[in-house]
Order: sequence, then structure tokens, then C-alpha cells
Amino acid sequence: MEKVEEDKWAIATKAADDLYHVKETFFPANPDDKVSKLQNESDLALRLLDSVPPEQRKSPIQRATYEYLKGKILDVVPEYRKDAEDHLSKAVKLNPSLADAWLCLGSCIWKKGDLPAAKNCFNRALSKGPNKKILCQLSMLERSMAQGSENQAEIVEESIQHAKEAITLDVKDGNSWYNLGNACLTSFFVTGSWDHSKLLQSLKAYQNAEKDERMKSNPDLYFNCATVNKYLENYERALSGFEAAALKDPSLNATEEVQMMVNLLDKIENLLKGHAKTKRVASLASSLAAVKLSSSHKRATVDLLSEGLNKTVAVVGKVLFFVKHENVTPLYFLVCDSNQTCFVLSVYGMRNDAIKEGDLLTLLEPYYRLVDFSWKGKCHQFKSIRVDFLEQVLVNGKTLPPQLLLRSSIYAQHKP
Repeated sequence: MEKVEEDKWAIATKAADDLYHVKETFFPANPDDKVSKLQNESDLALRLLDSVPPEQRKSPIQRATYEYLKGKILDVVPEYRKDAEDHLSKAVKLNPSLADAWLCLGSCIWKKGDLPAAKNCFNRALSKGPNKKILCQLSMLERSMAQGSENQAEIVEESIQHAKEAITLDVKDGNSWYNLGNACLTSFFVTGSWDHSKLLQSLKAYQNAEKDERMKSNPDLYFNCATVNKYLENYERALSGFEAAALKDPSLNATEEVQMMVNLLDKIENLLKGHAKTKRVASLASSLAAVKLSSSHKRATVDLLSEGLNKTVAVVGKVLFFVKHENVTPLYFLVCDSNQTCFVLSVYGMRNDAIKEGDLLTLLEPYYRLVDFSWKGKCHQFKSIRVDFLEQVLVNGKTLPPQLLLRSSIYAQHKP
């Protein structure tokens, strides 16, 4: 008889776990289908839980387990539910050592917007012993807490540390790597330093996450990885990543991301075609030879640059056009050098009035790429220089003042 009762607890526990599996892996074309599936599955899970006989819910430990499972099942929906919080609060009062109940309670309270209380719950859960799932939730919460706070960079750094701790507990866990990727991507945006290396760390973490078969169903991983590739200007990888994300979860705006990138690339191509070797370019280029450089940098034209970072080198150019596009960052410009070679300049972390059409630019230690790929049968090829820091560019011979730095909290479109 006792075996049957134990089975009822096990069946109810499995139903709750299955419910969360649906939440994390089911992404239908119509989001309403997910809502109704979760509703049906949670109704079934509650019925299974309630089939545990009353005499099996008498001891504080049993009652705590019942309240915990009930709260967890009710909390599967995206919006905050007071009844879920009530059941989970009862569970941790009856059995304070129930780590997963503290975790669920923290997630529930987070939806209500009480972030400090949610963090307290996660820390209580963590006090029961190291746990990768709790560390990932804590890391995510800290990224939310960083938004709008005065010490954003510090809080995001804490988030990165907790993400790394989760990985040390299980180096093969894709979700922990995914969470670290998100933390590094957030750091790229909030610190205001637009540090290229943070993007590379983020990309590496996402690539490790992709090795875990269980992550194959996570559309946000594809979306966020594509976002990193977009800012690294790996256009082909970004396009295919957004396309994969759109197929896995049509409710993401990944299709729009693809369209915006294609629009930008087409615009760049049209501008380059229209201005290669024109009289305007020739007259602008001829004026560049007279520009004096400091002795610490040697002058080079774009054709002489090597792929990647060109240390102690400076490229002098004239801004032909500001390339308007739909994203806030980076800023794109069409520039020509003294050889009349036109190239694309992408500028990170600067206000859009820092550089204007007609300005004379001196680009120090330029990061150079030859972009060359095909997408949907169309070939895209252009020379590109990126500028990550204010110190890398002189405008009309002058350094840029710090107030032109964009220390914004641009949050990527990525899912936290």
C-alpha cells in the first residue's frame, strides 16, 4: 500500500517537472497554443497532486512538499500569481531546508517586481548547498537589478561571477554556459566601455552552450548568439543565427533582425557603388595627403592594413556619408582614404553627433576586416574598420571630448 502512495508523490513530482519541460522547450508558431498547453498540463498536474491522499499530507515535511509542488505548478505561467506565492511561502515555513521551494518562491516574487526579496530567496536556496540552477537564477536576477542602478557595472560583474560558479559545478551544462554568455553580453552594453573582448567571451560561452543537446530547443540561445555576431560584424553568422531562432520561436522578432541587417547591407552596397572613384572622392582624397600625423603612428591606407588590429598605424579619411539604419548602435559611415579607396567605418559607444559628413578622421590602431560573403544568392563585399573607443579617433585633428561618449544602458534585444 505504501508503495502506491509513494508512487502518487513521484507521479505528481514528475508531472510538475514535465510541465516545466514544456515551458522551456515548446515554442509553437502561435504563442496562445503554448498558453493553452501549459494550462492543460498544469490542470492535470494539480489533479495528480490532489490525488495524494490526505493522510499522506499530515506531517510538516509532507505538507511542505504538497504546498511546494502546488505553488510550483501554479507559477508556471509568465505572470505573477498570488496563490502560487502563498503556497510556496507556506512550503518554506513548514520546511525551510527545501532549496527548490526557495528557488520557486524567488522566481514567483521576481515576477511581482520585488527584486531584493527574490534575491533573498535565492540566497536562502543557495545556503542549502551549491546548485547550478540557483546560481543561474541569481545571475539572471542580478542583471535585472543592474538596470537603472548606480553601480551597474559592479552588479553585472557579480552576475558574471555567479554564472562562472555554476559552470564549475557542471562544465558540460549548456544552460550554465548560456547564462554566462548572457552575462558577458549584458556587460558589453551596460559598462559603457563597449569592450570587444566581452563580446568574444560571450560568443565562446554560447558556443559551449550549443554543445549540450538539451540547448538545441532553446531559441533564445540562437537569438542571443546571433546578436553577439551582429555586434562582432560576423554578418553571415548573425543572419543564419537569427533565421534559426525565427524557425524555433516565431514570436521572437528574429525575422525583423534579418530584414534590418539585409537593409543595412544593401544600403552600404548602394552607397559604395555610387561613390567609388567619383570626382567628389578624388578631390576629397587629394586633400588628405597634407594631413600631419604624430610620430607615434605610421600612416597607412586601407589597402595596406592586415586583418584584425593594426597597432601603431593610423588611417586618415574623409567622411562621405552617415549610413542611417534602424539600430541604435553602432554608427556606420562611408569614408574614403587618400588612395580614393572607400570603406565602411563602424563606431561604437559614441553619440551620433560625434562624427559628421565632411569631417576629417584620423583612425588610430584601426581594427580592419574584409567582409566577403553571400546570403540568399547575393554577394556582399566591402572593406570595414571598426572603432570601439573614443581614443581611437581624431575628428578634424582633435581628440573627442568625453561627453560624446555614449554611456548608455542600451540593453540588447537579447533575453536576459
